[in-house]
Amino acid sequence: MTYEGVLTKMQTEFGNPIQYYLVFENSFLNLNQLLNKKIAFNFVGYQCLNCGKKKKIFRQGFCYDCFYSSPAVGDWIMKPELSTAHLGIADRNLDYESKVQLQPHIVYLALSSEVKVGVTRKTQVPTRWIDQGAEKAVAIVEVPNRYLAGITEVQLKDHFSDKTNWRKMLTNDILIADLLQYKRKVESWLPNEVMEFFNPEHIDIYEMHYPVLYYPKKVNSLNLEKTPVFEGKLIGIKGQYLIFEDGTVFNIRSSEGLVVNINV
Repeated sequence: MTYEGVLTKMQTEFGNPIQYYLVFENSFLNLNQLLNKKIAFNFVGYQCLNCGKKKKIFRQGFCYDCFYSSPAVGDWIMKPELSTAHLGIADRNLDYESKVQLQPHIVYLALSSEVKVGVTRKTQVPTRWIDQGAEKAVAIVEVPNRYLAGITEVQLKDHFSDKTNWRKMLTNDILIADLLQYKRKVESWLPNEVMEFFNPEHIDIYEMHYPVLYYPKKVNSLNLEKTPVFEGKLIGIKGQYLIFEDGTVFNIRSSEGLVVNINV
């Protein structure tokens, strides 16, 4: 069968294993069903996820103009500590920013390659952890806005990474660690503004099980703009990556806005 459409990040369903879907305008594809089968990708063109125009993608699925004008990709997205909606101050659009920033956020520890700290909206649990390929995750604090989550993350970055080593994550070279032990340590490192939100009794650990037949020893990233035609046997899906038998890995999230033709 042939599917064609604009790539957006894979949709997921939490389960054992996690279910992955590519969703297009008029169809969708359950990728778990394609394990151990060949898939062919053909790069067709571009379509900005914001304006819908067939313009070259600049970053995060947006064309250059939209990336520098849309409130959906303001600096506070990547740096939550820059959030200002709680002060009534706009970055690009206060209505949009208030809806996103002024809602419960979780600061968490996750085990994806090593122990990392991160921030996500409460509504994105456990999707955020799945998208980064975390094996386990635990919430540290739940705070009422993105700014408080951001200043907490900044403080904890003195003790933990805020990045995932994607090569280690995709070869399953993962540190063995007790997240609850780390959670007990962080209380003394939290900003004063969020101490009231720390509850050491909240010890729920999320565990993620990914549909991976086996892990490659080495991985190489596929860039469809440079290699517009690719075919390979799918052996796993983890984070937002497709893993192929020859060690090629394809990051769907970083390819958002590309129009592709997929043969399965």
